[in-house]
Amino acid sequence: MAPRTRILSFMFVMMMSFTFLSGYSSAKIYKVGDSEGWTAKDDVYYAWAEKDYKEFHVGDSLVFQYDPSINDVTQVSGALEYELCDYSSPKAVYNTGHDVVTLTEPGFHYFITSNQAQCVLGQKLEVFVTHDPSSPVPPPTPSSKILPVGKTYKVGDSEGWKVYDSDFYNKWSEEKQFYVGDSLIFEYANEVNDVYEINGDLEFMTCDPTSPVAVYKTGHDLVKLTEPGVHYFITSESGSCEAGLKLRVVVGPVPKSVAYPNFPKKVDLSAMERLSNWLKTFKPHH
Repeated sequence: MAPRTRILSFMFVMMMSFTFLSGYSSAKIYKVGDSEGWTAKDDVYYAWAEKDYKEFHVGDSLVFQYDPSINDVTQVSGALEYELCDYSSPKAVYNTGHDVVTLTEPGFHYFITSNQAQCVLGQKLEVFVTHDPSSPVPPPTPSSKILPVGKTYKVGDSEGWKVYDSDFYNKWSEEKQFYVGDSLIFEYANEVNDVYEINGDLEFMTCDPTSPVAVYKTGHDLVKLTEPGVHYFITSESGSCEAGLKLRVVVGPVPKSVAYPNFPKKVDLSAMERLSNWLKTFKPHH
């Protein structure tokens, strides 16, 4: 029985390993800079990321090869740190000389060297990561917050999400009242367009897509409004955004329902019962 038990245990472990790894079966591995590796080269990494129309997906990996005695890989939080070669508050630091970095989240990822002279010369890399369309997107973590069933608005109505008029989406939004629980549907040609949800008014005014809250690219995106406040949406195509393809919506809290007083369902008739009993004492005598 013992050999059979060991065989069954081995088969179970293999099946579990296959199940775990199958989610990343389509993942790719990119050697940063190809034959150049990770070194100081003017604009080489921007060109490398754009070369052959690379598309980076969640689960893909970047391999950085370099001389660790003079170099490293520092992952920074945002576009500002990236542009200024500011490594003072890194998200992660790699310094083995052969670092494998797996891209686990969608959005922009920024890498520089802490050797500032080389960073200024161009040793930095920016990659944009999306979910692999051929792989199912994992469901969101269940929330304890139950949202009301609200209204659904198709952005732009019959026009959809496209360049139409510089003030078109502003007027479209101002004519409506949005509340938590409502949804927006963006319909567009995803070969030429997308939807970026961004943080604030400055990014909205300047059409800055570098630090998005969320990115949508299906061409038929449903966005649930889960928080009150101002929500901002733009396209990452700067020319289209500057021409007016951006939307700002003001979301109000859940409307309060009208409360009616709770009347007692059963009227207390004890007083009337006492009166009836008292009247019964005056029965006529025959």
